Formats: sequence, structure tokens, C-alpha cells
Amino acid sequence: MTPYPMALSRDAFIDRFGSIYEHAEWVAEAVFEVVEPGESAEQLASQMQVRVDAASAEVQLALLRAHPDLAGRLALASLTRHSQDEQKGAGLDQCTPEELAEFQQLNAQYLETFGFPFIFAVRGFHRTDILAAFRQRVRHDQDTEFQTALNQVHRIARLRLEALSHA
Repeated sequence: MTPYPMALSRDAFIDRFGSIYEHAEWVAEAVFEVVEPGESAEQLASQMQVRVDAASAEVQLALLRAHPDLAGRLALASLTRHSQDEQKGAGLDQCTPEELAEFQQLNAQYLETFGFPFIFAVRGFHRTDILAAFRQRVRHDQDTEFQTALNQVHRIARLRLEALSHA
């Protein structure tokens, strides 16, 4: 994996990596001082994950809540470019009316149950796989699903960093 050129100013670093975690520039800000020149995407992802895992439950919940609904708000401008591309790549913009209705019903049920949107690192999955996972995860208990969602957020960040390292 290609190492990142870490000879970036603080502002340039935040500009490049601030959206790796959805609407959470604080993660990039937290790792700026500790990142070593030439670190790989995997190393940077690990540094970021450590900061997120060390955050309070309230900060982690805010991070989860910053994520968009899957197949729900795809047309809204509040989606980051990363989220738009990821959801389109999984075919979530091409749901049948029945799939869209089920996604919307599950989104509502999930949000009511857990207090944050369903998060799934969609890259490499088809919308039917995602829907199957959604049906299963909506039955989890609060603690299990909180950790599962956080793990998915970390996977999304790693995939985004890997994509940037190849750009």
C-alpha cells in the first residue's frame, strides 16, 4: 500500500483526511500530531480508530448519528461525496419500490430502537446483501449493535483511506 506524504500542513491534512469519518474532522485533528511521515493507509486508519475508540460514549454516539440512512436520504445534499459514491456503488440508488419501502421501514425501526442510523460498510456488497444484514441486525441488543455499528464505521474509514492512497 502506498504511504501517504505526511509533509502536509495541518490545514492540508485536515482537508485531505477530515471526512474519512463522516462529519467528524475531530478524528483527523486528533491524529495530526502523532502521524509519522510515510505511514500507510492501514497505519493511519489504526491511529484514527484508537482516537475514536478512546472517545466517550457520547462522542461515539454523535459519530454514529452523523451517518446517513442507507437508501433513505441518498438524494439529499447532506450526504458527503464519499457516502454518495459508496451507496451508489452498492446499487442503493437502484432499489426496487419494494426494496426501498423495506429499507425505509427498517431505517425507521432501527433508528427508533437504537437511536442512530443503520451503518454498513457497503463497498463490495450488493443491496440485497445489505438488506439481509439489516434484517438481522435490527434484532440485536443495544450494546451489541452499538459496537457493530462502530466497527462498521471503522471499516468505512479504512476503505476510504485505502481508496485515497490509490488516488
